[in-house]
Amino acid sequence: MTTSRLSTAWVIDGKVLKHVISSRLRVLGVRPMSKLRFGLRLKLLFFSSFLLTIPWLGYQYVWEMETYLRIGQEQTMVGTARAVATALHERPALFDSQSAYLTDVKPGTDLYAHKIAYPIQLDGKLDDWQDYRHLSIAYDEQNLIDSIQDYQLDSLHFTHMVGQYDRFLYAMFDVTDNKVLLRPTNSLRIDKNDHLQIAMTDQSGLFQRYIIAPTQPGWVNAYLLKDDLDSLQPERLETKIQGQWRNTVSGYQLELRFPLAMISSKIAFAIVDVDDPQTRSVEQIMGTANPSQLDSLGTVLVPSPEIEKILKGLQYSNARVWVVDKHMRVLARSGNIQKSSGVHSGSLNNLFSNNDLDHQKSGWEYIEKNWLLPLYYQILTKPPADFVDDLRDAFALQGQDISQALSGKPSTLWRLSSDNKAVIMSAAHPIYIDEKVMGAVVIEQTTNGIRTLRNKALEQQFHYILLVILISTLALFLIASRISWRIRKLRDDTENAIDQQGKIIGDIVPSSAGDEIGDLSRTFAHVLSRLSQYNTYLENMASRLSHELRTPVAIVNSSLDILLLEQQNPETKQYVDRAKQGITRLSKILTNMSEATRLEQAIQSNDHETFDLEELLKGCVAGYRLVYANRTFDVQVSVSHSTFHGSPELFAQMLDKIIANAVEFSEENSAINLQMVNSEPGYVLTITNQGILLPKNMQHQLLDSMVSVRKQQNTEQSHLGLGLYIAKIIARYHQGNIRIDNLKDQSGVVVTLVFKDLKI
Repeated sequence: MTTSRLSTAWVIDGKVLKHVISSRLRVLGVRPMSKLRFGLRLKLLFFSSFLLTIPWLGYQYVWEMETYLRIGQEQTMVGTARAVATALHERPALFDSQSAYLTDVKPGTDLYAHKIAYPIQLDGKLDDWQDYRHLSIAYDEQNLIDSIQDYQLDSLHFTHMVGQYDRFLYAMFDVTDNKVLLRPTNSLRIDKNDHLQIAMTDQSGLFQRYIIAPTQPGWVNAYLLKDDLDSLQPERLETKIQGQWRNTVSGYQLELRFPLAMISSKIAFAIVDVDDPQTRSVEQIMGTANPSQLDSLGTVLVPSPEIEKILKGLQYSNARVWVVDKHMRVLARSGNIQKSSGVHSGSLNNLFSNNDLDHQKSGWEYIEKNWLLPLYYQILTKPPADFVDDLRDAFALQGQDISQALSGKPSTLWRLSSDNKAVIMSAAHPIYIDEKVMGAVVIEQTTNGIRTLRNKALEQQFHYILLVILISTLALFLIASRISWRIRKLRDDTENAIDQQGKIIGDIVPSSAGDEIGDLSRTFAHVLSRLSQYNTYLENMASRLSHELRTPVAIVNSSLDILLLEQQNPETKQYVDRAKQGITRLSKILTNMSEATRLEQAIQSNDHETFDLEELLKGCVAGYRLVYANRTFDVQVSVSHSTFHGSPELFAQMLDKIIANAVEFSEENSAINLQMVNSEPGYVLTITNQGILLPKNMQHQLLDSMVSVRKQQNTEQSHLGLGLYIAKIIARYHQGNIRIDNLKDQSGVVVTLVFKDLKI
């Protein structure tokens, strides 16, 4: 049985259906799709981002492991320092009997013989000392031993250092002297000119003094002085002390070499300045110590080759080892801090060799090298390939760990290199001789090996974590896509089952899935089925009610007609007339109730035809002028052609509804203007009237069914609010849109009709 889908009751309940469905969605925790700000996929992607906590936890775990590795490295280094110190305990022969037992060390007086990598060529040019010039000591007024004249800086000052290579001690002097006065060729005195005095104790402890006083620049030897401390008379020429004297623009330069076997540890150098060639009197004596007094001599510390042999025998090449005396002066050292990573490179290769073989010459290797590792090392730090070593040529060490070790307590210390690239850890352990601390062993390593291990571990961990995250995210995305697709399908099925007027025009196919969405789909299908049955009843109720009421209305109407034919008194006739008016109004109401149904049936059975829209419009306006004599109608048509395809009867009916509405809400003797023009979509028809404005926020609702804004003062006419609604239905039948608005000057109302196609 065909049912009327335009029933007034159904229009109302169709909107109720949408409200019921929206309410049901809210009860089930699902918001209407039009109000969603984030879809399920975005939400699942957001929550899947918490998977990123996995690499963060792994990163923290590896950092903790690095901390434990550092603690282990620290303990290992303390154990190594203890082992080296054990090899040096109670071996006094390894320590110089004089310099190591000094209570204090005087800079510039107590000298340190730096290790020299290559033998020095004795040419007086000091070129071989360039790599060690930063270790030299400057001597000036503070180092004057005897000053006869007032001191002038340009008169005398010098830089000096000593070094050790193999079995020889080398010394360098770069002297600034404004007047260089050498010994005359025929002079027997060696002290009446510029000269160098050397004082030392030999291996047997004897005090020996020497003077170097050449007659001309070039090769020099020393003169051994007699034992008389008050005399500077030479005893013989000492050829073991050799050197080269070279005059310069500012003074002279002197290089010396003599065997280490000549000295024990006491030594002093002094430069004597003579400027007056006539008197040849000494003006200044400047040096490391007074060479004429045994007790004022300084010491020279030569790195112990015996200790170096012990360190070399330990074969601990993955650390730098220092041995210092109790004055923190370096006695021996071994190893290179640049290579002291704390972890052998072979261990790293063995640990990750399998993965390297698997990845070699593969696409994965390219991805890892060019994409992943650059990403990882945005947060990771690579160990430096090179860094500044401040202690490369150090002859004395200092630090809290060494101070504690010299006080008898093993200690460790962490420090940064001067360029802040490397972290260096040192461990110090005391060396005991006769239950006294005579020195300390210092072991140094960098944390580069641990950092490399950490980076390798994090690289592998990040690989697996990224793989897990990608797979998990993809799986969640697919699941979310599937869920959102099912929800969107359910939404589309629901919207397609109900048209814009709220009528049920289709069904929802219930899902067979056993999850919540399937249950929601079956619930929607069941709700829609029940509402469809109920609204089918409501749709038919209007026509049934109209059919049932027409018979008693006709009976009452005919009875009243008969009564009107009979002779009646005025009072009775008044009541009969009122009853007749009521029956007439009731008949009009029944007619209006079925008008929408008849219109839909007419639309379904109506055939399209081509007609002249301009002619139709002008013909209708001519009729309106006769019917509504108290209104002025003005029509303007500005179109290139007015051929239209549709139903002229329905189009005229649409105009009737709009004009009737305009007449009712306009003032008497006012003008109603109709204008039709061409536009890009097609035709635009506007109908304007002067009069009452539309209530605010009611423009869109006036086109709905059963909506009226008339004041209920006219009891002679019954208005069900269907006029503009019927006009909208006819406009849509002709593939057009209708809109009603207040005029911009607030003088009246305009109805706009836009038809997109000329042929429909």
